Amino acid sequence: MLTESEVLELLRISRTTLWNLRKEGKIPYYKIGGRYRYDKDEVLRAFRVEVQKSRLLQTKPEKIYRAIDLFAGIGGIRLGFEQAFQERIRFVYANDNDKACCQTYRANFGAIDDRDINEVIKDLSQIPEHDILLAGFPCQPFSIAGEKIGFEDKTRGTLFYTIVKILSVRRPAAFLLENVPYFKDHDRGRTWAIVKDVLENDLDYNVYHRVLNAKYFGVPQNRPRFFIAGFKEKTVAFDWPKQRGKPPKLKDFLETNVEAKYYLGQQYLDSLKKHRERHESLGHGFGYRILNPETEVARTLVVGGMGKERNLIKDKLLPDCWKPGDDPLGKKNNEGVRRLTPREFARLQRFPDSFKIPVSDTQAYKQFANSVAVPVIKAIARNMLNSLEGKIKRPTLLKYA
Repeated sequence: MLTESEVLELLRISRTTLWNLRKEGKIPYYKIGGRYRYDKDEVLRAFRVEVQKSRLLQTKPEKIYRAIDLFAGIGGIRLGFEQAFQERIRFVYANDNDKACCQTYRANFGAIDDRDINEVIKDLSQIPEHDILLAGFPCQPFSIAGEKIGFEDKTRGTLFYTIVKILSVRRPAAFLLENVPYFKDHDRGRTWAIVKDVLENDLDYNVYHRVLNAKYFGVPQNRPRFFIAGFKEKTVAFDWPKQRGKPPKLKDFLETNVEAKYYLGQQYLDSLKKHRERHESLGHGFGYRILNPETEVARTLVVGGMGKERNLIKDKLLPDCWKPGDDPLGKKNNEGVRRLTPREFARLQRFPDSFKIPVSDTQAYKQFANSVAVPVIKAIARNMLNSLEGKIKRPTLLKYA
């Protein structure tokens, strides 16, 4: 991450110009540890003209890759590919049938089709020609036995069928699919066996798969995810990005002066403690947890049930918190325990602070928890670009699945 001074040197602009552009939302930024920080690739993309003038880029791109974004959510996979490919990628189609997700997607990226994708593919002319297909598809069991008569029999009735149908007709050069970390073991391994068989044997793609964890890509969140990369040309070789280093400190991703509504009420915190005591007496755990932002990373962001209570922190005390004799139902707790805010959820997936959140807190929590850690996608996308450009020289026979 770049400091403000490094951005000024990189772009050769004045501090006032930078402040104005940041205020106008024309430059992506993060607020880490109370200071503004910038992602170099995002800055280069936002200031392409200035970058070219400063001779940081010597050649014009020879090819623009067209991409489609399926089950797009709020665009986390798209954001990672845009950061990696810079101006060498153009999104020609996006789809998600969640209306609230589409509201956030449109606010940040523009057009998205909110129709049922199964209706869209009844006429595949509605899906533009593209070079890269991206999809974070849901995990579903395959209910049909799947005789060896083609992918339609083996995948029909699942949302994976939608992806397969598009791949079979449009034949993009590459694809990236994302799913939960236990996808390979889902339905006793049968789901992955069918998916791999269809992609490799029915569609004839070179397929690579790997579980990667966001905490090794500059994100203070334990978030393993299962990825599948595929390439149409058999001569294309691919390497997964390396998981490196220790995660940054959670404390540097937290907001300051958080609103009182994110603090737990005294009665609710007391009930959580009682629940924990009861569960521990029975010999098993309970989801609520208060993190140490100095030493711990966040658990995987999830929604529903006790999702937000998995990642509580202690902040400064509110001035009007509960005191002995007060009604615990009407006061916030006297330990400073609070939930993470929607913006902190966004930061833990490494969406920039300039990313717009036009929906309610309830929807925002759901959207960011269901999205992806952008730096992981960015690292994969960089390697995929190198593969498509022929920059990975390792023979395909030695590829690692």
